[in-house]
Amino acid sequence: MPAQTFRMGDAHGDSRWDDGEGPVRAVTLDAFDIDATTVTNADFARFVDATGHVTEAESFGFSAVFHLALAAPDEAVMGRVPGAPWWLGVRGADWQRPGGPGSTTEGIDDHPVVHVSWNDAQAYCAWAGRALPTEAQWECASRGGHDGRRYPWGDELDAPDRCNIWQGRFPAENTLDDGHLTTAPVRSYHPNDYGLWQTVGNVWEWCADRWDPARGDDSRVTRGGSYLCHASYCNRYRNAARSSNTPDSSTGNTGFRTVAR
Repeated sequence: MPAQTFRMGDAHGDSRWDDGEGPVRAVTLDAFDIDATTVTNADFARFVDATGHVTEAESFGFSAVFHLALAAPDEAVMGRVPGAPWWLGVRGADWQRPGGPGSTTEGIDDHPVVHVSWNDAQAYCAWAGRALPTEAQWECASRGGHDGRRYPWGDELDAPDRCNIWQGRFPAENTLDDGHLTTAPVRSYHPNDYGLWQTVGNVWEWCADRWDPARGDDSRVTRGGSYLCHASYCNRYRNAARSSNTPDSSTGNTGFRTVAR
């Protein structure tokens, strides 16, 4: 990305008051290099083969799986997440078994790796000689040189031709208008004007920043929304949208991309 000053934050009034997307402010960045895509299953497999890294989902023995993506016997389901019953705690779910112990990554090498925590992403970056993007770097790159846009391509959604998000009645029925219940290959749809693919939709992406450093919160920022985002409950598939999770958490809809150090 070229060095630039861009306007960061929600310019459309789309955000929840507590998401921290505003106010819109000018941010100046030096030039930086960022991955065109999120890290894939194939990329992560090379890292694991080289280092023997054990992800936190593997170490803990479970991770969070969306209920319609479950590929596990009943006894593997530990329970539902309070307030979000479409999320299941599943024993044996990890980056190699994204739906649970009855699933594999065979045939989806070019999909984003999921069930990786912020700590796992940091370990990958250390091996690759890269880093997680700051929020400002991520948003600048997602905007593709266009200040004020709601999405990388403009202000109108135009799904399912633009990104991998939910269609239908969330969380019970996905009409699969975009062809994907969960992840899509990382080079699906169209890149933005900086050549980045799927910065919104597909998977949430870890960033380096703390969610609210003023409060001492250790949670880390995620950006971009995922295949589960839907206007009825989560409109965070936007350039300015923010969310977070604890650094040891992993889910079936969170991955990452990297920047040069």
